[in-house]
This record gives sequence, structure tokens and C-alpha cells, in this order.
Amino acid sequence: MNKNEEYAIIVDEATVRFNMASERIDNLKEYFIKLLKRELMFKEFLALRDVSLSVKKGEAWGIIGTNGSGKSTMLKLICGILKPHKGRVEIHGNIAPLIELGAGFDGDLTARENIFLNGAVLGYDQKFMQQHFDEIVDFAELQDFLDMPIKNYSSGMAARLGFSIATVVQPDILIVDEVLAVGDYAFQQKCEKRMNDMRKRGTTLLFVSHSIESVKEICDHALWLNKGVVQASGKVDSICEAYIKSLQ
Repeated sequence: MNKNEEYAIIVDEATVRFNMASERIDNLKEYFIKLLKRELMFKEFLALRDVSLSVKKGEAWGIIGTNGSGKSTMLKLICGILKPHKGRVEIHGNIAPLIELGAGFDGDLTARENIFLNGAVLGYDQKFMQQHFDEIVDFAELQDFLDMPIKNYSSGMAARLGFSIATVVQPDILIVDEVLAVGDYAFQQKCEKRMNDMRKRGTTLLFVSHSIESVKEICDHALWLNKGVVQASGKVDSICEAYIKSLQ
């Protein structure tokens, strides 16, 4: 076996760069005039700087840090939504991402219609979604709201539906951002149980949460980011303890 095949995710010295306009522009016309005249000035912003992470298959990693530390950027990099400015990302296996609340949903369509739409976004055909439809609805506990447009759903209801669809089959890699924080406590417990069951069957997990208790409950390893730079990585208890001390 190739040594790299032990790993589900390898991030090697990755840097993510954004260009931010360094001057205020009041309207779109002014923006395009300056763009054409090459007068538009940008300021470089490094959202991640030389970040490395190696996740073995079946491990569960929590990504922790304060707001703006680069946690969501890290997940988007691993999912392929963002490309590294420098460095490389290597993925072994299929990914089920739960990154942005409502991503893949159309607000004007009903929940029933959105189940098939979101399934298609994840690569499932209509027959597969029909076979698993009742299972998705039962887990999300939304039987009475299937024909309501998603735009009328609370954030918690949308999160329940998104999680239920993303975990209807066992992915090689499950990526979960803060979306579960909007659900009620009982549903959070239900999601945590499903994630733990999937882990026991071999799924690799990346989990971002501001709840250190949830990270310690679900994960065995942690990566601590601060302003786009890795502060520490390793066993979950020691990393979380160091992070909490830094906040005090």
C-alpha cells in the first residue's frame, strides 16, 4: 500500500490568499472603470498560512479557534471550493460536506423538492433519493412541513434537513461546520450519535465547532488555528486544554 493511502486527507504547507480592495468604491460603474484603467488597488490577505494537516482514515479531527481564525476556510480548501495559492491538498475518498447552512437548497422550492435537488448536488440520482426519502424525512423530523417552501423554515429546520440528506449514505469523509449549533439540544445529540456510528464504521470526520465540549466528545484529534496559522495539533484533550488556557 502506498503510504499516502493510509490517509484520507493530506494538506501540505497550504496557503490561501484573498485580494481585498484597499479603497472604497461606491458603485459598480466606478469599480469597472478603475478595473479597466488598472487603477484598482488590492491588499493581499492570507486566510491560511503554510498550514499542514494529515488525517488518517477513520480519525475524527476537530478544528478549533476564535472567529476569523480560518476554520471555515480550511474546510472549503479540503472540499475543493477554494484552491491553495501555495502548497497542495490530497484527498482519498468521497466527501459529504455540511459547510454552509442551506447550500444546495432553493428557498422557493418545498422541502420535498429540495430533498431531490440537494441529493442531485451530492451526486445521487432520483431513484436513490426516492428509495431513501422516508429515511431522510424521519431523521429530520419534518413530516408535517414537507410541502412548505424552505425559505419559511427556521435555520434549525434547514440544518436538520441538510444533515439528514448529507448522511443518508456513509461517505468516506464527513465535513461538518457550525451548522449543528442552530439545532435544538435533542437533535444535536441525535446528530452526534449518527456521527459516532459512522465513525465506528470507518468514516473520517472533520468537525468545526465553538463548543469545546462537543469537539472533545466527538473527536480524537484537534487542530488549533489562530489568524490562519497552526498553533498546535495533536490529541484532542491536550490541544483543547491549551486553547482554553490561551483564552483566559
